[in-house]
Amino acid sequence: MVSFIIPAYNEESLLPSTIRAIHDAAREVGVEYEVVVADDDSDDETAKIAIDHGAVVAPTKNRQIAATRNAGARESCGEMIIWVDADTRVTVGAVRGAVKAMTLGASGGGARILFDRPCPMYARVILPPMLVLYRLAGLASGAFIFCTRETFDSTGGFDETMYAGEEAVMSKAIGRCGRFAWVNDPVYTSSRKLRTYSGGEIFLECVRLASMGLKGTKSRENKDIWYGPRRTDPAAPPPTVDPEIGV
Repeated sequence: MVSFIIPAYNEESLLPSTIRAIHDAAREVGVEYEVVVADDDSDDETAKIAIDHGAVVAPTKNRQIAATRNAGARESCGEMIIWVDADTRVTVGAVRGAVKAMTLGASGGGARILFDRPCPMYARVILPPMLVLYRLAGLASGAFIFCTRETFDSTGGFDETMYAGEEAVMSKAIGRCGRFAWVNDPVYTSSRKLRTYSGGEIFLECVRLASMGLKGTKSRENKDIWYGPRRTDPAAPPPTVDPEIGV
């Protein structure tokens, strides 16, 4: 069985389309599956929406993405685990590729990501070379990362001392357990942070984090992009309408 884990904090607007995409892809691939939403102390309708759309809810109070990813995985039952961000829509090809890779012996891996539109031009320019670097380095984006249950148990999951960059550390841990697989079929993730934060804000926060090294990942401080109040997305559709997806 495949367990899809969605870490979520106040994701009532995008969660329906994320879960529907998982249902559609898993049914097309023809695998037994479950969807687990790790609801990290949301104060909106996240939990209700998850249940209404056929997911199991694993309530947590971490306010930390790594611990929330792990909490969802520990509540799941599948021999294969795929983490999907709450603002990401999977495709049949990405799910099929991940399942095939693990069936053929890969410890885990990641997939190519594309942003929805509208997306700032600078992000559309830097994304292709970043994906090449990720592939060469054996790194997965947090939007879509997968591993076998055996690998999850062996690694202990995501490093819960980290508030950012945990997907890179987990990717390397997966690679140490065996083959790290790269799925070329894409998943589509929201560019809402790129729309609600300026390029300068994102650049400065990344520089600040990089300058502090590993120490900078150990607290929630100065990580507004990840943990600060969510800004209003000017391109956000009404909650009942799926976001437009483009390449």
